[in-house]
Amino acid sequence: MTAERVNPPELSPPTGFSHAVVATGGRLVFLAGQTALDPDGKVLGDTLPEQFQQALGNLLTALNAAGGTPDALARVTVYTTDVAAYRTHAPELGRIWRRSAGRDYPAMAVVEVVRLWDEKAMVELDGFAVLP
Repeated sequence: MTAERVNPPELSPPTGFSHAVVATGGRLVFLAGQTALDPDGKVLGDTLPEQFQQALGNLLTALNAAGGTPDALARVTVYTTDVAAYRTHAPELGRIWRRSAGRDYPAMAVVEVVRLWDEKAMVELDGFAVLP
């Protein structure tokens, strides 16, 4: 499988995401939305960065169980209950992402929602990956 990150010079330079990812020769893995739930079903973390770290960890755990690594992520959508808070914490969230998933960024979007399934959750991540 190859994943080519495409960032055309005609678009604003991407920070923490890729404009497009072209994946060839692989199997698709669809990753369900992950919040900051622990194995007992309790939301961990009182801050957005704490919850983001747990939710990303959960997403990567599911990906790993399917046989993938973070560089296989082709698309991730981040749902948050507060885009302003997400923007405020963006540098810290970026550091968390790079520590956990590296610098091969997938195509991404951040979407504000009224609330998430887990009422205490501030952030949820879903996506898909392409495996060899």
